[in-house]
Amino acid sequence: MSVIQITGLTFAYEGSYDNIFEDVSFSLDTDWRLGFVGRNGRGKTTFLKLLMGEHEYLGSISSTVGFDYFPFPVPDPDRMTGELLEEVAPDSLPWQVGRELSLLGVDEEVLYRPFSTLSNGEQTKVLLAGLFLKENNFLLIDEPTNHLDGAARALVSKYLRSKKGFIMVSHDRMFLDGCIDHVLAINKANIEVQKGNFSSWWQNRQLQDQYEADENLKLQKDVKRLAEAAGRTSRWSDKVERSKIGAYDKGYVGHKSAKMMKRAKAIEARQEKALEDKSKLLKNLEKNEQLLLHPLQYHTGRLAELEDISIQYGSKVACQGVSFQVRQGERVALTGPNGCGKTSILRLFTEEKGQGAFTGSLWIGNGLKVSYIPQDTAFLTGDLREFARTEGLDESLFKTILRKLDFSRLQFEKDMADYSGGQKKKVLLAKSLCESAHLYVWDEPLNYIDVLSRIQIEALILEFQPTLLFVEHDRAFCEKIATITIAL
Repeated sequence: MSVIQITGLTFAYEGSYDNIFEDVSFSLDTDWRLGFVGRNGRGKTTFLKLLMGEHEYLGSISSTVGFDYFPFPVPDPDRMTGELLEEVAPDSLPWQVGRELSLLGVDEEVLYRPFSTLSNGEQTKVLLAGLFLKENNFLLIDEPTNHLDGAARALVSKYLRSKKGFIMVSHDRMFLDGCIDHVLAINKANIEVQKGNFSSWWQNRQLQDQYEADENLKLQKDVKRLAEAAGRTSRWSDKVERSKIGAYDKGYVGHKSAKMMKRAKAIEARQEKALEDKSKLLKNLEKNEQLLLHPLQYHTGRLAELEDISIQYGSKVACQGVSFQVRQGERVALTGPNGCGKTSILRLFTEEKGQGAFTGSLWIGNGLKVSYIPQDTAFLTGDLREFARTEGLDESLFKTILRKLDFSRLQFEKDMADYSGGQKKKVLLAKSLCESAHLYVWDEPLNYIDVLSRIQIEALILEFQPTLLFVEHDRAFCEKIATITIAL
């Protein structure tokens, strides 16, 4: 066991006037399993890169352990996976490699295949196994769940629970609860470290926010009452002071005036103290502003129906024998392992209907308006104004939604290509929320999205109850939102 000590850390990117971190100090135990949480754009990935020594900064970061980062680049992905692991962890023995792969549910046959032929989920597991095969290094794990389906997430969470010594960025609440013992949180005004899992941290956070809100309200009333009392006392003092003129006992009247002035100053000091205490509150309060949605009502209960649908890409079958209906007001979740055709099914509801050929019966209601969020965000480039114009969106409404999703005004001036993964996904979410539609089709809408925004979106869906067909691997979200689950 050793300690990672951060002292007076201050950092801003070159050309930026805003510090991402300012005079931050805290310490971490290298035996902890830390979940790293915070709003998109607050600097989680930046902090991991600072630990890796990738940027210059003010202050100090001291540690007796080395750091490894996930995901790390694979220079030659066409090499055999076994060769890659030998290079990553040269001191590991074959039985140790086999043990790690087994714990992650990966067949050892992948060692004899080129890394590039592995699925995204298999690649994620192999890279994690390679890093944990190395000893005495502290792992910095950046969003490992993005290419994992629900079953794989549960398996990786269990695997990480058996390890120690890592910081992991993740926005999946159940995943975090299954494997961490401490939370590292980037708040609006500070960074805090707290023992426990995500759920215990979130509960404490809500209690703290409520306490501060109550204290703030109480101090507001105190400040107002003290201001009124100070005004009355000051007026009384002035009145007594004026009464000295022509008074028989000026000494008595002067003493009375001095007492009044002393009382006024005491009240003023209490007022200043209350204002000072009030200024210390609510600095970390996240304003989860209410989002709005305007779903359209379709003229019949049935919006779409798939019967015995099979989709094929060349010689590869994506899915077969899929049948279900989408009825008004339903929220249909498509579940299943990666590669089972979930995205292919969703694309049937878009204009291009995907690239694969499909057989079976597909009925989509005449005039049905669909709002679609694709899984991929790489195509987002350019400025928001032009994007809104091209997509036919109300720019003011579009940017208002982004502000409610914690976009700063500074982000509005940036090229979307420079946005984080979570910020790009929020652009697509905001676009969909601007659109009035009969059916919302969302493909992994929460990828990279921070926890607080996920909670906002859950509240939105539960309030406005749109008809929704979606794919999402966040179990907490699915359990709260879905009214019907279709397992592929």
